[in-house]
This record gives sequence, C-alpha cells and structure tokens, in this order.
Amino acid sequence: MWLYFEECSVLPPEQNRRFNPAFNMAAIKQVFNEAVERVRMPTPMRLRDLIRQIRAARTATEEREVINKECAYIRSTFREEDSAWRCRNVAKLLYIHMLGYPAHFGQLECLKLIASPRFTDKRIGYLGAMLLLDERQDVHLLITNCLKNDLNSSTQFVVGLALCTLGAIASPEMSRDLAAEVERLMKSPNAYIRKKAALCAYRIVLKVPELMEIFLPATRSLLSEKNHGVLITGVTLITEMCEHSPDTLQHFKKIVPNLVRILKNLILAGYSPEHDVSGVSDPFLQVKILRLLRILGRNDAEASEAMNDILAQVATNTETSKNVGNTILYETVLSIMDIKSESGLRVLAVNILGRFLLNNDKNIRYVALNTLLKTVHLDTSAVQRHRTTILECLKDPDVSIRRRALELSFALINSNNVRTMMKELLLFLERSDPEFKAQCSSSIVLAAERYAPNKRWHLDTLLRVLIAAGNYVRDDVVSCTIQLVSDSVDQQGYVSAQLWRALEQDTSDRQPLTQVATWCIGEYGDALLYSDVSVGDDPSDIVRVSEDELLDVYQRLLWSPQNTIVTKQYTLLSLTKLSTRFRSNVERIRQMVQQFGSHLHIELQQRGVEFTQLFNSHAHLRPALLERMPPMEVVRRDNGSQQQQVQHSTVNGVLDIADVNSEEPAVNSDSNALLVLLGGSEPSIVDTETEQQTAKPPAGVPATTDNQDLLDLLGLDIGGSAPVAVNNMNMNNNVHSTNNNNPLLLDPLGSLGSLSTSTPLPPLSGLSSITPSLDSPSLVAYEKNGLRIMFTLERSDAPSTICIAMAAYNETATLMSDFLFQVAVPKTFQLQMMSPSGTTIPPAGSVTQQLRIQNPSKGALRMRMRISYSSGGATIQDQAEMNNFPSEGWQ
Repeated sequence: MWLYFEECSVLPPEQNRRFNPAFNMAAIKQVFNEAVERVRMPTPMRLRDLIRQIRAARTATEEREVINKECAYIRSTFREEDSAWRCRNVAKLLYIHMLGYPAHFGQLECLKLIASPRFTDKRIGYLGAMLLLDERQDVHLLITNCLKNDLNSSTQFVVGLALCTLGAIASPEMSRDLAAEVERLMKSPNAYIRKKAALCAYRIVLKVPELMEIFLPATRSLLSEKNHGVLITGVTLITEMCEHSPDTLQHFKKIVPNLVRILKNLILAGYSPEHDVSGVSDPFLQVKILRLLRILGRNDAEASEAMNDILAQVATNTETSKNVGNTILYETVLSIMDIKSESGLRVLAVNILGRFLLNNDKNIRYVALNTLLKTVHLDTSAVQRHRTTILECLKDPDVSIRRRALELSFALINSNNVRTMMKELLLFLERSDPEFKAQCSSSIVLAAERYAPNKRWHLDTLLRVLIAAGNYVRDDVVSCTIQLVSDSVDQQGYVSAQLWRALEQDTSDRQPLTQVATWCIGEYGDALLYSDVSVGDDPSDIVRVSEDELLDVYQRLLWSPQNTIVTKQYTLLSLTKLSTRFRSNVERIRQMVQQFGSHLHIELQQRGVEFTQLFNSHAHLRPALLERMPPMEVVRRDNGSQQQQVQHSTVNGVLDIADVNSEEPAVNSDSNALLVLLGGSEPSIVDTETEQQTAKPPAGVPATTDNQDLLDLLGLDIGGSAPVAVNNMNMNNNVHSTNNNNPLLLDPLGSLGSLSTSTPLPPLSGLSSITPSLDSPSLVAYEKNGLRIMFTLERSDAPSTICIAMAAYNETATLMSDFLFQVAVPKTFQLQMMSPSGTTIPPAGSVTQQLRIQNPSKGALRMRMRISYSSGGATIQDQAEMNNFPSEGWQ
C-alpha cells in the first residue's frame, strides 16, 4: 500500500515518504480522502490561466465578467469545503484582490490554510492574511494561537512566515501577547530567524512603543553579528528606538565606537561579491549606520567628536561616479550638518553638495539644492562659494530645480552681493513662468528693502519688478513701492518721470504698475509738469510733460475696458488730486470726474459723486483735502537677528502706527478656528494680521452689516469720531490698499472717508510710543515639541498700557514653516498685534512679534493662545493659556 502511495501521482510531494511511527492512521485516512477528492472533483482553473484570460479581455466589462464568474466558482468551492484545491483558489482570490475587486469572503479560508500542516498551504494562508486582514478586522484575532504555534516551529521558513505576518497585521493586543516570543527568537542561533525577528520587533515598537524595553538586551547583541542581513535589521531597530525615546537614545550612545568600527571595516574591506554593489561594499548598511550616527551625535559634542574622523574618511574615499556612492555621500553630508562637527568638515560637506549641483542627474541636483537650503544658515560663507552654480540652476528646464534654486538664491543675498544677485534674479523674473512671478517679485522686494545700498537703487529695483512681473505682482509690492516713494523726498520727481514713461505705453498687462504710477503722479504731478526731470545722464533723458498729454493718458486709463476697477479707483483719485496741482484744465478734470457719477460700478459711482462735490459746493475745501500726503517713514528696530518694521506718518503731531507687509502673505483664520480659540466666551480676537477681517462680501451689498459684525466680534464700539480699522473691499475708500491684507479706514460720517488716500491705520485710543523698561521681565508663555515662546513685558508711556515682545524660538533641527500665532483676551481689554517678522522659523532661529494691550479696568490679564505651524511634513496645532502676568505692569 505504501509503495502505491509513493508511486501515485495524485499525492502531493510532501506526502510521498516512507512509513514512520508519527504517520498514524488518521494521517493515512486524510491523505486517502484528499486523493479521492482530487479524482472526484473537477480540476479548477490555474492561476496562470486566470491571468491570461483577464489580460485577454478587451474591455472593462469583459474583465468584470471573467472575474465575477471565477469569484462565483470560488465561493461555491468554499461552501462545499473543497480542501483539495483551497490553496489554488485562495491564490486566485488574492490576485483578484490585487486588481481592486472585493475578496473579503476569503478571510476564513486563509485561516484554514494557516492551520494546515503543509508549508505550501501556510505560505498562501499567511500571504492572504497580510493582504486581506488588518487590526481593524476581528477575524485577525483568531490567528493569534496559530502564530504562537508557528513561532515555535522547528522549520525556519514557517517561523519566518509567522514573523512576517505578525509584523504586518499585529494589533497592540496581539503585540503584547507575542512580544516575548519575538524577543526569544531574536536570540536564536539561526541568522535567518534573528533577522526576521528583529524586523518584527521594529514593527511592534512602532505599534506599541512601551514594549521597547523588552527588546533592549537582545537588540544590542545584534551589533556584534557578522551576518550583514542581521546587522542591518539591528541598526534599523536601534534607529527607531532612539527616535522615539530619549532614554533609549542615551542608552545607545555607548555604541558609537562599535558603529564607527563597523563603518570603517566596510570602507576598508576588499571586494566581497556577496555585498558589493557597483564597487561599494554594502551601501545599504553604510547608509543605515550613517543615519544612526546622525541621531546619536545630535547635540552631543562627545559623540560627535568620536565620529568626525570616520565621516571625513567616508566623504573623501567614496566613489562618486556611480549613484550608489552619491547616496552614501548624501547621508554623510546630512550627518555632518546635523551633529556638532568641525568647521572644516562642514566646508567639506558643502563642497560635496556643490559637486552634486554639477551632476547630470536631475534628482541629484534637486537633492543638493534642497539640502543646501536646509543648511545654509549653518555655514553661509561656505555656501556662498557655490553662488554661481546655484544661479545657473535658475536656467534649468526642470521646474522643481528652478524653484529650489530660487529659494536658495534669496537665502544667499546679503549687503555685499545684493547688486549682483538682484541683477540675476531680475533677469530670471523677466523670463520666468507665471507661477514664479508672484513669489519671486515679493521676495525681491523684501530683499531689496533689507539690503538696498541706496534709495535710488532701491526704487529702480522696485520699478523693474513692477515692469517684469506685470499683473502677477502681489499687492504687498504695490504698497511697499508707494511707501518708499513717499519716504524718498529727493527722488519723487525722478520716480514720477520714470513711471510716466511706463504709463505712456500700453499697461493693460501691468495693472500694479499703473496703480503705482497714478498714485505717484497724483501726489507729485506738479514736479513732473513744471520742472525738467532727468532720468539719465543723456540730455535726451529729460522728461517734459504737458497737462493735456497727462489728461489724455488718464482719459485712456479711465475708459479702457482692460483696466480693473481697482486701477480705475487709483486713477480717479489721482485725477482729482491733479486738479490742485494743475494751473489750468481744472474744468476738464471736473467733467471727467463727473462722468463717473452715473457709473455702473457702485464704488466708482460713489467716488464720482463725492469728488464732484469738491468741484461744486465744497470747492473751498478741495485744496486742503487734496494736499500732498506727508512722508511715510520706516522705523527698523533690531531684535536679535530679525528686523521689525513699523510704517508710520506724522499728522498733526500724532504718531499713527500701522503694519507693513511681512515676508509672507497674510494667513487668514476662518470663523471655526476663531470659535475654537474663543472657547465659548466673548473675548476680543486678534490674529497676526492686526485685527483684519478678510472676508469679501459680494459686490453691491452694503458692507455696514459685515463691518458691524466684525466690530461686535472684536468687542469694539463704532460710536464716536475715531476711525475704526476694518478691511472690506466694498468700503474701500483708501485706494492705497488693493487687497484684503491692507488696513482701510471706515469714516463714521460716510462722506469724506474716500479722501484719506494714504492715512495709515491709527492705533487704539491711548497708545503712543513705547518705552522699554530696563528690568523688563521675561515669561515662558509656551514650550512644547521644540517650540518655545517667550514674552518680554515692556512699559508704555500711555496709561494702563503694556507692550509684550513675543519671540518664538525653534529648538529643533527641523524647519518650522507657516507659523501662525493667535491671541484672545477678555472683552474688557483692547489688543493690537503688529505683523510678525516672518512665518518661517529655521532651526535655532526665531520669529518676533509685538503686542500692545490696553487695560482700562486694570484687571488681571488672561490670555488664550493658539499656535499652528508645519514641521517635518506634519501640521501641528495647539492651544495654551497664560494667567501669570504680573499685576504691577498696569501701574
């Protein structure tokens, strides 16, 4: 009988064996029944035949028909308990699942295959469990006992299957039940099992970090392995532990010499066909070790000193002709920049990135630019040596490389190279795609404002930006240019002449340029009309303009359908102001303005009606109302490495304060975020954009209701004669501002508010200049996740008023971007926030912001803060309260 079974072809190979005592009658009966079932049941379709049929389908409908037919057959075999072909049917079901079709009905069949004693069945069963099950499925709890049994199997491949499945689908409960078994297998004499067990422990630590301590003793012993597969899994496990536990990080800092020794052996080792990849000995292990060294050496001078030499050897001895060598060099550079390495080593790392910029591979160039952008603050002088190569990357056809090169170029600008860098960046702005123009123009304006050698150069740069960027210029560039012209008294005639030359041409594709030009000509048109202004050294560069020429251009601008409503608002107000600058043609100006009294657009119609009154019944008020605006100056106060800018103008001896544009566009918080910040109370809400409401109502809808809602929300009262800061385009009587990020004035009288063309936002009542105290106390307002926010209290000359200097410090090694700081105080307080110095906090860097709080009742200050930022690809939001302000600050 046994000879028959050995020769019979219907038996599987693992059953064709000689008689032994363990092969009892029950097993003989099972084998016999399976052989009978194979003969009796029709043979199902093989997996390769199913794949061939699916690929032969011409349409999606035909494919679905083939799959539905096969799924129906598989369901029927499952119902009939066809154990003979269960393995083949589950394999086909897994392929169907990979195509995106439902295959959940095969979950229990996978469990049956796992319980089978045959390896072929277990392999398909465990594969099905990993694909069809996860910790959200209750069925996966049924295989815990099977996993425990297979973890104790004498066959290494069965143990390996169980470890792979446990790592893939383990829930926290299953991890706690089987962690001891995995720790035992990490000490197995079999290198294959140790490798699988270490990887399974890695997944368990990710799922349940508190189980980390169980694996510590066995993990450290893995570093003494000779087998590279076990060694790389051990390094991976240690890396994960160190990233999630500071205590574990301190524990493993003792292994730095061991890691240095392993890495040195890899570098100096000869050719080994088992580990060689393009002439490099086991680059995967080298990369893992370098990454672990970077974690262990971060903020640790002793550990960094121990690894400086080996990092230098890797950086100088690694071959760069192949991509494998470049990968190792990249990890080496990251390690050098992240630890407390020597200055010479940092220069070597930057030079490696400079060589990457010359590589033909676009991916390598992108990686180099991205890394330089992250490390430029650590050693700016070393990166400056590669400035020419970085500027060449601005001409790269790849859009991602151009974007990174542009960001890095702005990071390299300083007072010594600003002329050279601006020349290249302006050329890039002229030739760049539209997607670059907005960000590039704003960044150029900010850099020019910070590093301009003189005002003439600064103005020329802003004009070139307005011409090159066209309609893609952001509104912050317009307001910044107007502010600079107003402050540069000796350059106003020159700028007006330059802008007139640009205005004579077709400017329909340069609306911001038209807005700046009309504003300047309206303010300083008399200098352009009645004096010869030279814009160059050549005699032909003298600009002479007549009143009729000027009005002809204005006529074209006002009635051109290509010009926007905002541009026409600028032009109409400028035209009205010219009536006080002209010596004649005032009647023509009146007629042009009067035509807008019946304009279809309500904003232009309102201006036309109001301005017409200044030519009729209120003509005696026109010269005083339309006189030249006083200069708007910029006061810069250094605070650490950041600069805070406050725009102000002196009118009747009163200092009016308003924020100027920060480095980033305004970040608007929605109503839900503000309600969360309120916490159910009625505090006065102010975010980082100085009490601005950014919602824009539909055209033609009166803004009074929206403004009243905003004022009620802020806890302000519009009763009285003082203007109230609002921001609504329908109430935009200030053509100096063209978007929702600029402060506007709402005149309670509703008539003459449109004449205040450049008056900045006034402060809350009672505020005046700030006098810092010599013993200003500093308070820690927030400290979490590497972000520390400090409050420095400063006294103010105004009664019951205090100034708080907020400084946010990044104490991590990761860049923090999109930083937003919001504050809510009780309604009895009045709060004003200036614009922050930036929205990006580099590692070891800071962002500052000024807060002014008025406390008429002199009660205890309670403050609720909301902080949000992006770091490491994740968005972090948090809230905090602060109630420990000193009461003597209000005295």
